[in-house]
Amino acid sequence: MSAVPQTASGPVDVLTFGETMLAAQLPGPLSVGAPARTTIAGAESNVAIGLARLGHRAAWAGLVGDDEPGRLILRTLRGEGVDTTHAGIRPEAHTGGMLRERRVADLVRVHYWRRHSAASLLTSADLAPALAAGARALHLTGITCALGPGPLEAVREAAAHAHAHGRTVVLDVNHRGHLWPAAEAGRALLPLLPHVTVLIASDDELPVATHALADRPEEEEAVDALLEAGVREVVVKRGGEGAAFRDRDGSRYALPALRVPVRDTVGAGDAFCAGYLSGLLDGLPPDERLARANTLGAFAVASDGDWEGLPRRDELSLLAAAPGTAIR
Repeated sequence: MSAVPQTASGPVDVLTFGETMLAAQLPGPLSVGAPARTTIAGAESNVAIGLARLGHRAAWAGLVGDDEPGRLILRTLRGEGVDTTHAGIRPEAHTGGMLRERRVADLVRVHYWRRHSAASLLTSADLAPALAAGARALHLTGITCALGPGPLEAVREAAAHAHAHGRTVVLDVNHRGHLWPAAEAGRALLPLLPHVTVLIASDDELPVATHALADRPEEEEAVDALLEAGVREVVVKRGGEGAAFRDRDGSRYALPALRVPVRDTVGAGDAFCAGYLSGLLDGLPPDERLARANTLGAFAVASDGDWEGLPRRDELSLLAAAPGTAIR
């Protein structure tokens, strides 16, 4: 593996890793030759960009190929202020790709080219330098676990290492049915739960997260099972209905979503995670963490692209302005 040269200074707030891909975004169906906009996309790097825009030091330690998509990814992340000191280049493999087409109305269809990509070659050894450098929090997703046995083992070892060193471990279930079945995902995520500080899942992902624990379809019972398994707090994303929080001390909160015009829902969950993590890093109480998470989720759905519309810290209050406001 080739290292990516970049100077690092000071402690990292959040370390994340996973697959970031070249993304082609189409405003209409691919079958009729809709024009494409090229960018980058990946759940973990979306979170890292969201955090960096809010002034936190976020590091991404994934792998890319020695190709133009890989160079675009690293250049974009560095340009957004994300630390890529411990990212790596695998010359023997290609950078993954995805194509997102707006099929009809606001229904989006996503196609992936991830098989045998550089990210699928990730091992615990690749992550060791980033983990040794330390970070206040470790952000993990179920997507990385689905990329292959090497990435799954890397996630498990990273979670155990961070937990053993007293770090905050945040797991976003982020289930992708195209990558693996729900039952397999549930079995793979089960060993992570005792190391997880915060588990984030959409309401329809809770059955995935609890599959290996029990057949508990109701949200309340699913959250009970996760807390009993060792997770300290569970955050449930309810889409347009907002989000909820529960922890092992019995605290619970629920907040409605912000009402905004919906332009693009892809990336909203990653934006939500970035907002929640930002609130956690800033020491906010749970209800204020949910509020910031909902705010970033609203920015994401009201903007085109996975991460392009995410706010900087001085823009967090923009959505409070009346519709049609011109800020002069």
